[in-house]
This record gives sequence, C-alpha cells and structure tokens, in this order.
Amino acid sequence: MSTTVDADVRTTPTAPPTATRLRRVLLGRDAAIVALLAATWLIATVAVPNFGTANTVYFLLEDIFPVLLIALPMTLVIITGEIDLSVGSMVGLSTVVVGSLFDAGLPFGVAALVAVLVGAVGGLFNGVLVTRVGLPSLAVTIGTLALYRGLAVATLGDKSVTGFPQSWKDLVQNRLFGAGTALPTIIWLFLLLAAFFIVLLHFTSTGRAVYAIGLNDEAARFSGIDAGRVKMLMFVATGTVAALAGVWFTLYYSTARGDNATGLELSVVAAVLVGGVSIFGGKGGLPGVIAGALLIGTLRSALRLADVSSDAINVATGLLLVVTVIVPSFLAWLGRVTHRGS
Repeated sequence: MSTTVDADVRTTPTAPPTATRLRRVLLGRDAAIVALLAATWLIATVAVPNFGTANTVYFLLEDIFPVLLIALPMTLVIITGEIDLSVGSMVGLSTVVVGSLFDAGLPFGVAALVAVLVGAVGGLFNGVLVTRVGLPSLAVTIGTLALYRGLAVATLGDKSVTGFPQSWKDLVQNRLFGAGTALPTIIWLFLLLAAFFIVLLHFTSTGRAVYAIGLNDEAARFSGIDAGRVKMLMFVATGTVAALAGVWFTLYYSTARGDNATGLELSVVAAVLVGGVSIFGGKGGLPGVIAGALLIGTLRSALRLADVSSDAINVATGLLLVVTVIVPSFLAWLGRVTHRGS
C-alpha cells in the first residue's frame, strides 16, 4: 500500500520550479498584461487631453490604491483555489473601528492598530470556517461580507466620524517629492508590501506550496504540505491588508462611515483575474496582477477624462474582465484541438 501511495505522489502535479515560474512571469501572460497596460497608457496619453499630467497620475494611483494593496494577498488566496469576497466589508468595518475608537478619545495610531488587528481576526475567522470546518470559501466570505458590513453599519448607523489629525492625513494625501509631482507619499507602503508578497510567492517554499495547493490540493497534502495552514495564513493576510486599506480609506477621504468601500471586493477580484490569475487556482503571478490593477485604473481614468458616463465605464471594465478571462481559455482549447488534429 505504501508503494502505491509513493507512486501516486510521484505522478501527481506539483508546483513548477522557481526558475520556470519566473520565466513564465517574464515571458508569459504577465508580460502580455504589462504590454497591454503600456499600449493603453500610450493611446490614452495621445487621445485624451490632460491624461499624461502629474495630477492625473496622482489621482489615478490614489483611486486604485486600496485595490493595489488588497490584490496582493488576494492573489495568493485565489491561486490556492479559494476566494475572499469579504474584503470590501472589512475595509468598511476597519474605518468604523478607527472612527469609533478615535471618537471615544483614543490616539489615532492606537485606533488604527486595533483596526488592523480586527482585520487579522476577521481573516482568521474566514480561514477557520474554510480550513477547519470545511465550508466553501465562496459561501463563507459571502456570509462574512454581509456580517462585517452589518457590524460596520450597526456601529455608526447613519453617522460619520471626521476631524482626524492633519498630520496623519498628510501621510496619505501628500505627494512624494512635493507639490506638482505624480506619486503619492503613501506609495512606499504599496512598494514594501508588493516586494514582500512577490518574494513570498515567487521565491520561497511557501509560494511553491501555494501553487501546489492550487494545482492539486490532495497531491499537495500527500507531499507533506499543510494546505489548511497555508490557506489560513493567506486569509489572515487578506483580512489584515484589507483593514490596513481601511485605515488609508479613512484618512484619504477624511471620514469613517459604515458604507465606506461598498463593492470594493469586485474591483479587487477583477484586478486579480485581469492580471492573469486563474479563478480555478494554480496559475498566475503578482507582476501581472499589479499591471492588471493599473490597467483597470488607467482605463477608468481615461474614460472619465473623456466624459464617458459611469455606466459606460462599468461596461468597458466588465468587457475587459470577460475578454482577459475567456481569451486564454479559448487559446488553450484551440491548442488542444490543434494538437489532437495533428
């Protein structure tokens, strides 16, 4: 019986080596998304008045900043074959926690730290239900989407909290290198987190485990990977970063409300899928996801500057998502048909 199991392990799919995955990142679909982003940016700069200005770049980056942040851990969650739809509600709950505690007299830094811890606990709760109870992540996170949003709205109701310290707001509202430049000061936070998650996913054993779980969960377990623990950590990371994005949201918009960031989870998932991550797990890379988020932000910003209606912008974004998901599947099917025919 032991011999049979060993044979199964040897013949089951495993995560590709780091060098192979890096080559796919640089030469595969990630590179195509980066090229599409560059082409879209060039066309928008030429065709849309004022698109290439520093102000446009600044507001584009600020607009998609929470999507960029949350898409980093969400990529790892989806590569494992799971999903977290509660992130938008966690952003809203985080803003409410910050606002309520600050309104009660706590220093803003302490309130922000508590909010991030709440995000970690929320992510842990999702992870426990998925990995220990065995519930599907889609059902779990739809439930916690409603739960966390309900807690946020119930805590503040129709009220909003304002009057946060200007020194804290300056951290997210100011521009790097001074007025008139394109980069927001807070971009350093994204760069740090992006570097961390890129190294984690593409250059560590944990990243190889993430891919292995997404390719074949059962085979990963046979090879000694604790799939439940890895998934748990990914859900905790997603909740924590979503709460961190909630702190940013509070400071940038200078208000804490229970309905903050409603629907943000759809933008995050769209960025991940446009960036080349398979919704079925096991495939994708963070460079493509970052490019995908920037591509969506670029498209929306250009269309707004061109006075296109918000409904038309949503249609264009939806079409982009559908095309980027369907085309690779169609090409793969075409390749299989061609191979069988030859």
